[in-house]
Amino acid sequence: MTEFEYSPQPTRVVFGADATAALPREAERLGLSRILLLSTPGQSELARRATRDLDSRMVGHFDEAVMHTPVTVSDQAADQARDLGADALVSVGGGSTTGLGKAVARRTGLPHIVVPTTYAGSEMTPILGETEGGRKTTLRDASLLPQTVIYDVALTRSLPVGVTVGSAMNAMAHAVEALYAADRNPVTDMLAVDAIERFASALPVLVADPDNLDARDAALRAAWACGTCLGQVSMGLHHKLCHVLGGTFGLPHAETHAAILPHATAFNEQVVPELLAPVAETLGGASAGAALHGFAARLGAPMALRTLGLPKDAIDEAARIATENAYANPRAVDKDSIAGLLGRAWAGDPPASTADEGYFTERNSTRIVTARNEAANVRLGHVMDAVTRHLHAAVKEIEPTQDEWMQAIQFLTKTGHACNDWRQEFILLSDVLGVSMLVDAINNRKPTGASESTVLGPFHVDGAPELEMGADICLDQKGEPMLVRGRILDTAGKPVDGAKIDVWQANDEGFYDVQQKGLQPEFNLRGVFRSGEDGRYWFRGVKPKYYPIPDDGPVGRLLQKLGRHPYRPAHLHYIIEAAGYQTLITHIFDPDDPYIHSDAVFGVKQSLLANFRLIEDADAAEQAGLSGPFYLTEHDFVLAPTR
Repeated sequence: MTEFEYSPQPTRVVFGADATAALPREAERLGLSRILLLSTPGQSELARRATRDLDSRMVGHFDEAVMHTPVTVSDQAADQARDLGADALVSVGGGSTTGLGKAVARRTGLPHIVVPTTYAGSEMTPILGETEGGRKTTLRDASLLPQTVIYDVALTRSLPVGVTVGSAMNAMAHAVEALYAADRNPVTDMLAVDAIERFASALPVLVADPDNLDARDAALRAAWACGTCLGQVSMGLHHKLCHVLGGTFGLPHAETHAAILPHATAFNEQVVPELLAPVAETLGGASAGAALHGFAARLGAPMALRTLGLPKDAIDEAARIATENAYANPRAVDKDSIAGLLGRAWAGDPPASTADEGYFTERNSTRIVTARNEAANVRLGHVMDAVTRHLHAAVKEIEPTQDEWMQAIQFLTKTGHACNDWRQEFILLSDVLGVSMLVDAINNRKPTGASESTVLGPFHVDGAPELEMGADICLDQKGEPMLVRGRILDTAGKPVDGAKIDVWQANDEGFYDVQQKGLQPEFNLRGVFRSGEDGRYWFRGVKPKYYPIPDDGPVGRLLQKLGRHPYRPAHLHYIIEAAGYQTLITHIFDPDDPYIHSDAVFGVKQSLLANFRLIEDADAAEQAGLSGPFYLTEHDFVLAPTR
């Protein structure tokens, strides 16, 4: 029976891509009319822009927040708040500004709204650390919690990569320490693991692509979870060391967390390895300490205290101070062991490790394998860590016999042998497993209203002829005639002029021209058209038919054993390109096709269903340039603007 205590924090959270728009509403809700804005000097302009909707309620701006929250600065800001008759504080910035806001709120009793611009996470904690006389002391009190925290993902887009990584490692330290805190509980465990997983996925992306909003969203949610953890549990050795190094020796806050975290984790891992196992499993490493060290190094985080300004002869003094009034910690601390820890961190060496971490076992297989990888390419390292982690997890779940594993290897070997210049069996395997569609979905997320994409398929041919609007793409006149028409629009509903529309389809027997060379004319059922000023397009073809994907190879035999058919429902292919818009690769499908709900490659999406209507009216046929009954298909496409 699990027993624990958990007290949810009363802070209100507003999260979104433009969440600062909620500031006036929050001010109204709290009855605030005379607000003092707080920031660092470097983020002064950003703070003013973020709070421009509060101009009528703003009475002043104190922009002298600095690291480690010196008492003298806090006193100055509190005096300004009193002089101005402020009735509230709004802090816009990272941990330094949030800390100042807490200090002023404690001195004045004013309500406090925080708008974080980094991933520090301190906005969700009832903890204040202040520095005076070369010592940093901490205070924990529920009154320090802000009334509202507004997480605006857009504000983090301009965050430099170095600050992104440093503040994220700072936040991650909160989650790691929460896993072994004496007062941990199932809720903080869940939040801590979730936060570490989100950072593990998001940070490598942000190093390569700092403007990636999806990764920014994930990182900010991770920071919220980390701060929530720290707000619930007591701090341990890691935070004690960082407070000493920052408060006494003036080291930069976030960077110091990044350098110390692997070493403090490895120190405690020797007594609570089971509590820290999720860190190693998520980040990939022979141990939690090694995993954090490798992860931080791949991100380009600072790894050595000497590069942050700590003199080597200060190590003994730092160890002495850290052990004088030690925080609660799962492993007992003493001056010599902490000096050894700080010595490794000063030099930038890997953390001290457990004696058996280098030996492969069933339990630690993932950590051992990923720890050997030292890819210079951050993205490659992240990809191989993830692939190894999930592959080992699958093997442990399935527990294949050696004969079964050899069968799997032989299947992959046969798949490779089936590939040649015109057939790619591995793409086919990706298709039938749904991976091709998943990759397409991830890489082609569209704004609301824009047409959805689907897989390109193997039968597109470059160089199809550009035809006059209304032309017939069926060159052999076989099959049931069909008229296809619609519009190319933007997300505002306006027509797109001059869009290039590349279309192709299978014939009435389910074959493309490249599959029946000599039986179909070259470029049969293919053509390129240009939309007019009204965005309209139209052309003639034939009603397509369902067809099987190649099923005479190992992938086809796999489908058969799985009880699955190889058929794709009837469809037409499109590639639509226009200046200023994302290229759209998609299909339209016949909703009455017998395989519409069981496409072998999972390409059907509800928004891509188009009505294939049989028209038997002679006048309508004549207007379409046809001599008898025909099928009419109408479908509009909406292009998303270029990112």
